[in-house]
Amino acid sequence: MSNPIPARSRRSRQSITIQSVADSAGVSPMTVSHVLNGTKSVREATRAAVLKAVEELGYVPNAAARSLASARSPRIGIVYRNAQNAFLSAMLVGALNAAARAGAQIIIRKCDDLAASSAIEAVSSLVRSGASAILLAPPYNEMLSGSPTLAGLGVPIAAIACGRALDDMDVVGIDERAAAMDMTSHLLDRGYKRIGFVMGASTHSASKARFEGYGAALSARGLGLDPTLIAPGDFTFESGLSAGAALLDLKTPPDAIFASNDDMAAGVVLAAHRRGLRIPQDVAVAGFDDAPIAVKIWPPLTTVRQDIDLMAAQATNWLVERHRDGEADRPFTAEWHPYQIVTREST
Repeated sequence: MSNPIPARSRRSRQSITIQSVADSAGVSPMTVSHVLNGTKSVREATRAAVLKAVEELGYVPNAAARSLASARSPRIGIVYRNAQNAFLSAMLVGALNAAARAGAQIIIRKCDDLAASSAIEAVSSLVRSGASAILLAPPYNEMLSGSPTLAGLGVPIAAIACGRALDDMDVVGIDERAAAMDMTSHLLDRGYKRIGFVMGASTHSASKARFEGYGAALSARGLGLDPTLIAPGDFTFESGLSAGAALLDLKTPPDAIFASNDDMAAGVVLAAHRRGLRIPQDVAVAGFDDAPIAVKIWPPLTTVRQDIDLMAAQATNWLVERHRDGEADRPFTAEWHPYQIVTREST
């Protein structure tokens, strides 16, 4: 009768992961998975390298993971930074609903900062944990696009709320420039002439597109950009509060302020209230996104509505299709959803 494997040896084998095998064989974890599960044909030389690494390392695949793979049930990884962000909440709702309908799973990983290296590690950690596809929100989608490490993970990737098409992932979003232009035109149509603007974070292409739309609407009415009416922001409530204070304390303050998202617009509203200003009689305020906060403040906020949950659902469906159909080489898709100017009491 053969001797049982010592406990120490069992623990050593259990510490060997699919990433360990991939590193030893010089391939991606997805390729290792395809070899072990027979889900996609690979070159014979690649297959031999993977099996050699499995034998040398003594890799023992997790039974539950093998069962999951054989059922072809994708696990979609999402990287996030701020759990209190309304954008993330809407994204998770859309992704979870679509995943539930498709029999997929959602797993998430926090990224503590905006460094590309930290984002790459978070995504890599998701893949090591079993993610077979990745859904990215701003700014991580554009930040990581083109990264050799990201490409080497060998899993399909999709991006939402990205202001432009990307070469290495599916994208779903809105025409950010056109939406901002329409909102600025709405304010001009209401008779406001001196319109302040709160910028978004420089790491988001949407920030640039929204600013361009604001400028284009002014130019179309024969109005130039006034640098004193442009304030920095980073999509947080606190930055909107600071920007609102700076704009409203000008010698000649704006008669309307358009913030690049609703959190910042809410900050502008508070800055106006603190100064005893009436909205919209003394200053109108507009935002972007139609986040839950837009109807929780007073007065309710005029804003651009983009359906983040529907975008996330669409992107999740694409990821499920790519995973199940093995269409990693299919051309990437960029799809632009409609948006809406929602008029409320703040203008």
